[in-house]
Formats: sequence, structure tokens, C-alpha cells
Amino acid sequence: MTLTVGMALFGAVGCKRVPIPGTSRTDETQPSGTTTWQLITGDDSEDDRRQWDSIYSSRTYVFGTEPAAFLKDHINRLPVGHALDIATGEGRNAVYLAKKGFTVDGVDISEEGLKKTRRLARDNHVMINTIDADLNTYQIKPETYDVILNIDYLQRSLIPEIKKGLKHGGVVVYENYTVKQLENTGGKQIPRNFLLEAGELQKLFKDFKVLVYRETDDGKDARASLIAQKP
Repeated sequence: MTLTVGMALFGAVGCKRVPIPGTSRTDETQPSGTTTWQLITGDDSEDDRRQWDSIYSSRTYVFGTEPAAFLKDHINRLPVGHALDIATGEGRNAVYLAKKGFTVDGVDISEEGLKKTRRLARDNHVMINTIDADLNTYQIKPETYDVILNIDYLQRSLIPEIKKGLKHGGVVVYENYTVKQLENTGGKQIPRNFLLEAGELQKLFKDFKVLVYRETDDGKDARASLIAQKP
């Protein structure tokens, strides 16, 4: 689970990832009590890469192996075909898509994360095409993808690339934390511009047909979630 943002509200340069402070996960892939809080500024791409390599270098899956609930809940809305998983991390969402019949490209700045993506894919008898790239400079191939997935990653400057990268009729799945997270436990440390404003995600894709949109806050996670189709 990573959150990445540009510096300004709409379309900035620079990229930041912030695992939400105070979150922990206990399952068969991660020791109990692991706290996933580390701020990585992204101002220096090589430093960003080194720090994420360090985080992902453990044998266990830092963020687990189960897909995001929003993706799992709405998988039947997605046109099966060629998918791109942005900031794929250790591959939990990419592998889930591959198991559902998608051909998947997973892009991330961390080679250690991508190694674990490939391992998770092998363990699940699927293939993922991994791409080691800095998303500050990465260009998505135009009109290539049936689905582009962006979970817990916010880089506003990448939105036009996502739009161009989808085929006509293609679908974007986008979910990220909102400013309401500042009111939740552990969220007060996060700079506001790392988070989506109320209604912002829907506005960013106002030129798409919105199939699903919601903003939720259960007191722990405050998120905006969207599925939208390119006309």
C-alpha cells in the first residue's frame, strides 16, 4: 500500500510515496505487529529507489498478497485484456489481474519490489511483464491498455498519461487516500498535498464516463475510489 503524489494540486512534477502511518497487517506473509510507516520524499529518484528497495528486500510481503478490496469487488466491471498496474510494488494487484485472465504490465521504481512481483506470479502460475522505471519520467504507451490500475498512488502529473494510455472504451481503476485521512489515527503526519481533496478524483476524470465513484471514511482509512471509462 503506497501513496504517491506530485507537489501541486493538479499536475505537479515530483513524486512522493507515503505508506499510511500506524497501519499494520497480520497474515501468513508478514510478521505480526509490522508498522508500515516511512516517508520517502521522492525529490531524489535514486534515493527513492534505494529506500523502496530496502523496504521490499525482506522475504515477507510487506503489504500482503491479497488484492485491494476495491479491485476485487469490481473486477467484473473490467474488460479483460491488456492491463497496466501503476506502482505495482510487490505485485498483489497485478497477479490478481493475471489470474483473472489479463495480460499485465507492472511498473515500479523498485527492482526489489519487482523481483517479489515475479516471485508471486510464479507462485500463482501466471506471468507479469515487469517494468523498472521512475514514474516521474515514465511515458505510458498511447492507446495500449484496456485497463489501467492505480491503487494507493497519487501522481497528478501522470493523469494525462493514464488517459492517453487507455484504448477507447478502456477503463481506469483509481483509488487513493483523501484529506479526511488527516483526521484519522496516524494520518495527521501526512502533508495535505499528499492527499486527494474532496471530489477531486471525480473532477480529474470529468471527461470520462464515471461507472463507480465513492468517498469513504471508516475512521481508519479515508479513500476516494473511481472506475471510469474512456469515451
